[in-house]
Amino acid sequence: MTKKILILPGDGIGPEIVAEAVKVLAALREGYGLDIEMEEALVGGAAIDAVGNPLPEETLRLARASDAVLLGAVGGPKWEPLDISVRPEKGLLGLRAGLGLFANLRPAILYPQLADASTLRPEVVSGLDILIVRELTGGIYFGQPRGIRILDDGERQGLNTLVYRESEIRRICRVAFEIAMKRGKRVCSVDKANVLECTELWRQVAVETAQAFPEIELSHMYVDNAAMQLVRRPKQFDVIVTDNMFGDILSDEASMLTGSIGMLPSASLNETGKGMYEPIHGSAPDIAGQGIANPLATILSVAMMLRYTLDQPALADRVEAAVRGVLDAGLRTPDIYSPGNQRVGTAVIGDAVARALG
Repeated sequence: MTKKILILPGDGIGPEIVAEAVKVLAALREGYGLDIEMEEALVGGAAIDAVGNPLPEETLRLARASDAVLLGAVGGPKWEPLDISVRPEKGLLGLRAGLGLFANLRPAILYPQLADASTLRPEVVSGLDILIVRELTGGIYFGQPRGIRILDDGERQGLNTLVYRESEIRRICRVAFEIAMKRGKRVCSVDKANVLECTELWRQVAVETAQAFPEIELSHMYVDNAAMQLVRRPKQFDVIVTDNMFGDILSDEASMLTGSIGMLPSASLNETGKGMYEPIHGSAPDIAGQGIANPLATILSVAMMLRYTLDQPALADRVEAAVRGVLDAGLRTPDIYSPGNQRVGTAVIGDAVARALG
């Protein structure tokens, strides 16, 4: 049965990196019979420029009708003067909410070819393989009330609300435990239960949910300590499960352990396995249009799509092997370049991965 993939290039370097991922999908369709059809739509700043809305109704309709969504990036300084309610990032949040994408999977894997690119010593990060499971549709990014208001004395006050229902916590913990059962069977739940009642509930529900997974070793860590431990002794972690804001911050920190944020893919899944796949880096407007952006995180996001939504684990393995082959060949975009390798552009990397699949 043909699977529908919606392509959302977005802003900044988004169109450049997505174009290379589309090459990989095309190579899989032509070389391995992957039964897919692709359609493109607008989101983020590009959609604002075209129709005045960061998430046009047509884009959301197409996303709901698709089996998977491949997203580049949204945002940039061009749109920062706009009211926060209509900035490009609202398109991304709208997709997550509109598709029910509550589970964000962010692997942080250090490829041995890039050990020198990490800012930490090789013995600290060598063999690193962490998965951060981030709750994506609740917490402080979505909680109400929110906004900026004027107090009685005329002073402005900013307000955001951190709120979670126990059912939201339970379902993301269950995802983390189920994935950990296929990995090292260790889950660290990250919270701030010593000062935030909402995350005290998080810890309670994590413990309750773990009772259905007796083989899982569950530990707990406050987010400030977790941030420190990620750079002190990152290999102590297997699966980390945490809330929306903490997961956003910790996954970006973890990305630098791998040498470049340009190497980290992500998957955002709903309860039926439908997903949106994107690199975790932003739109990088400072290098947009220069042809030097690293497309490997986007290509590795395609591998996650194959594994989690399209039920093609063997093809996912092939894509990941092709990426390793390109790194073995010494091809590097500037963000992962080191002396002795070949500095190349975005399209060269994409072409090389596609050829490796041939």
